Amino acid sequence: MAACLLATGCSAEFDGVQDLPLPGGADLGDDPYRVTARFDDVLDLVPNAAVKVNDVAVGRVSSIELADTDDWQAEVVLLVNGDVTLPADALANIRQSSLLGEKFVDLSAPRHDGDTARAPLADGALIPASRTNRHVEVEEVFGALSLLLNGGGIAQLRTINQELNDAMTGNESDIKRFLSHVDHLVSDLDAHRDDITAALDGLNRLAGTLADREDAIEGALNDLTPGLAELRDQREQLVTMLESLDELSDIAVDVVTRTKDDLVADLDALAPTLDALADAGQSLPRSLEILASFPFTDAVLDGIDGDYLNSIVEVEPADGYTPPIPLLPLPDEAAGTSPSGGGDR
Repeated sequence: MAACLLATGCSAEFDGVQDLPLPGGADLGDDPYRVTARFDDVLDLVPNAAVKVNDVAVGRVSSIELADTDDWQAEVVLLVNGDVTLPADALANIRQSSLLGEKFVDLSAPRHDGDTARAPLADGALIPASRTNRHVEVEEVFGALSLLLNGGGIAQLRTINQELNDAMTGNESDIKRFLSHVDHLVSDLDAHRDDITAALDGLNRLAGTLADREDAIEGALNDLTPGLAELRDQREQLVTMLESLDELSDIAVDVVTRTKDDLVADLDALAPTLDALADAGQSLPRSLEILASFPFTDAVLDGIDGDYLNSIVEVEPADGYTPPIPLLPLPDEAAGTSPSGGGDR
């Protein structure tokens, strides 16, 4: 009978005393759920350690194993009472019950603005290392304090204090003036905080607009690439052209310098003509309006009824003018003929 009991006990998995439940542990209820949390460092956390929410034990640590990742993280499986509801983005921290007490896992909800509804933490959920952390241990605090005291930290503070005193001695007025300027600057910034906020909002809108037009900007940059490549290939020609323009400008300046006196004399000679044109005022453009239609100007056409205009032009020859001899006799002077070529009737 004892052999049977021993065989039965050996058939079950028993890794040691740590598999035995601790007295006074949390009540897991009838339907606990599992949560896996990954830590970069679990300190000396052991299986069957408590899992608490708001310092109330609601579960225990089921197992601690090395996670199947390349980051050398610890994977801690937690058993939580099924009646405890936590958000899906819950945080897990390793804390210490007292100064020399045991380690436990503290589960908490992250702080969010507003009272938004969140999905609950489900069975088999994973809390990544980005939402886990651990508190500083007493040994680490004492180690840092020992480094400060034994490594010359106090002496360094004394040196810093001495240097500050040496720097400020005799410069009190300058330091006060500097602090006054700083106070004035801070006051100006505070007075223009609405403008600064508006500018930041404008930058935010600009960034949003650029983000919405990312494809268009990318297309424009891609279209600029061939043009930039062409400019790069023609760099020597462009440099030669600019050098030629520089030489041309030197020649132009030399020409203008040499012809300055003649140019000024021409402008002085042109001044009376320009003055006369300016004195003509509106008479010149009005004369140019009727030049092409003379003598039938617009003013004459408005006073004529119908579509035709009859005019008589008298031409008087100048004194001493001799009319030219006609090449052919006039019809009335032809002897014995009529204008039609017949005889007298």
